[in-house]
Amino acid sequence: MEDQEIVELYWKRDESALEHSREKYHGYLSRIAQQILYDREDSEEVVNDTYFKAWQSMPPQRPSKLSIYLGRLTRHGAIDYLRRRTSQKRGGATYEMCVEELEESVPGGETPQQALEEKLLVQLLNQFLETLSPQARALFLGRYYYFDPLWEVARYCGMGEGQAKSQLFRIRKRLKSYLEQEGVVV
Repeated sequence: MEDQEIVELYWKRDESALEHSREKYHGYLSRIAQQILYDREDSEEVVNDTYFKAWQSMPPQRPSKLSIYLGRLTRHGAIDYLRRRTSQKRGGATYEMCVEELEESVPGGETPQQALEEKLLVQLLNQFLETLSPQARALFLGRYYYFDPLWEVARYCGMGEGQAKSQLFRIRKRLKSYLEQEGVVV
């Protein structure tokens, strides 16, 4: 079933939308959650919460690309779950390592003004990603969007782990320079 048909089922409040979403995207959503949480049960809980959040948010939301919408709900849910889990114990999860690697290149914040600036930052990040080669883009997104471990990103980009690490370092440097040129204080 096509994304638009599934979204239409959500809008009609037809519960079969949940089952169609699950059939089509469960593996994809589970992978996102698993790469952040590294726990099968927690990942399943987050993915199930994703379907519930999708049900609650449509309508009024009408995503044009359901996979991206559900992926974003899953990623945010997994990150929130990880924050709750790690507030009690500090661990070395891949998510935290990825954030640490990026924090020197990308600013972050919590104030309303910073939330507005975050939208601009997303646009700038998308523009920056368009300047990268397909391999560099896959490397960057695999590591910092899907939170894949470095060895796995290197494997599916067809390079050694050391080469992937070096390329990611150079991409982060380019990103920082690009953002500074655009007036973003890093």
